[in-house]
Amino acid sequence: MLATIHSGTVQGVEGLPVAVEVDIALGLPVMATVGLPDSSVRESKDRVKAAIRNCGYEFPGRRITVNLAPADVKKAGAGFDLPIALGILAASGALESMNLAHYCVLGELALDGVLRPVRGVLPVALAARKQGLKGMIVPVENGLEAAVVDGLAVIPVRTLPEAVEFLAGRVQREPLQVDPVASFARAWRYDVDFNEVKGQEQVKRALEIAAAGGHNICLKGPPGSGKTMLARRLPTILPDLSFPEALETSKIYSIAGLLPDDLPLMATRPFRAPHHTISDAGLVGGGQVPRPGEVSLAHNGVLFLDELPEFKKHVLEVLRQPLEDGSVTIARASVSLRFPARVVLAAAYNPCPCGYYGDKRKECTCTPQQIQRYESRLSGPLLDRIDLHLEVPALAYEEMSGERQGESSKVIKARVDAARGIQSVRYQGLDRIYCNALMGPGELERYCVLEQASSALLEKSVRRLGLSARGYTRILKIARTIADLAGSESIKTAHLAEAIQYRRLA
Repeated sequence: MLATIHSGTVQGVEGLPVAVEVDIALGLPVMATVGLPDSSVRESKDRVKAAIRNCGYEFPGRRITVNLAPADVKKAGAGFDLPIALGILAASGALESMNLAHYCVLGELALDGVLRPVRGVLPVALAARKQGLKGMIVPVENGLEAAVVDGLAVIPVRTLPEAVEFLAGRVQREPLQVDPVASFARAWRYDVDFNEVKGQEQVKRALEIAAAGGHNICLKGPPGSGKTMLARRLPTILPDLSFPEALETSKIYSIAGLLPDDLPLMATRPFRAPHHTISDAGLVGGGQVPRPGEVSLAHNGVLFLDELPEFKKHVLEVLRQPLEDGSVTIARASVSLRFPARVVLAAAYNPCPCGYYGDKRKECTCTPQQIQRYESRLSGPLLDRIDLHLEVPALAYEEMSGERQGESSKVIKARVDAARGIQSVRYQGLDRIYCNALMGPGELERYCVLEQASSALLEKSVRRLGLSARGYTRILKIARTIADLAGSESIKTAHLAEAIQYRRLA
């Protein structure tokens, strides 16, 4: 007898419908799984067999063939345990239900039949709705993230018998109801604020420009000057996540298994700060079964690289393409996957190995050769892709001990939101452009027209600083953002002069 159960898997960051076909025929008692299963899927036969027996059902002593269609896509994860178990019970006649054709099923089985949570439920739920299915049966722990998808009746279950009783119609279960907008608003909060940072007004101004235009920023200064403290507060002044952005970011976190247990959606912009010992696959994604890396986990948020020269050089070089394209493409022999990676990069590093080169308070102990070797770890092409470069000086005692607080994140964010509002109107109708950092050649020519005096200043600066074509366009984009913050339709000479000073260290 043949039974078919709807399920799903994840390919990149998108859900892919999978039909779990179970056939029971005469023959030796053996269970074979086909359809490009990985080791975790092949091992499911032992978990499924034990779970069925320990729940009081009879496991058929015949030849069982499980096919995961489409057969040309690799299947990974333990989420196929529950659909395979239900398929075996349906094919053997122990489960008779007309609902099997209307529900997508996902879940890992313990040996006693208890369901365990799985990764990637949110993108699979979106794929199930697109497929036209009525609802979804998932473990209780995955119920909230699946219920975010509007128009899908989500039935959370704790055990295999609960799923069987519901599908057989012997038990009525109300679908889980979640108001994603209310949950989204309730979870919006940050634990840090810019008013906790004393001094460093020039750096705060640069961070405000970075947030207003979506620009990458690099902070250079001695230890203890506040580089990390400032960078950690950058997400608090970025515009609020829109619902589509939250859904897109939550899909990535669902695949990585990092969604908070009590929240169905990521409500705040992510801030990722990987350690400098990270591998290239850990940073941009990859692996035998490709998973998103830190740059994708920071999508729609901030990727902070502290102690930038301490990262392995080849690890930093793989960032070039994501910073330019806003995505990571991982190619394998059988498939090519794309992970989104539109981030604001914030980097920080010391001016030398000891950290005190150029510091007026403490003498540097490094030799010129050590300083040169230290700075050579950062390639020119990578630094060229960072828009704003500035030095973070050490704080004086008066600044540290004073009671005066700086502006709060709320006040700075209001100015950032106003500038982003101007850009939203400007780029309305343009695909994939929503801030100044994403402008292409056409937009630069149209929206970054300079007066004669400004043009002469820019020409002089490009020649004196030896800027590349990328550096030239970066200055124009920064100047456009500074003009937006000032509420100016045109780029004035003062706006351009401020933009140029942020490229002097590049």
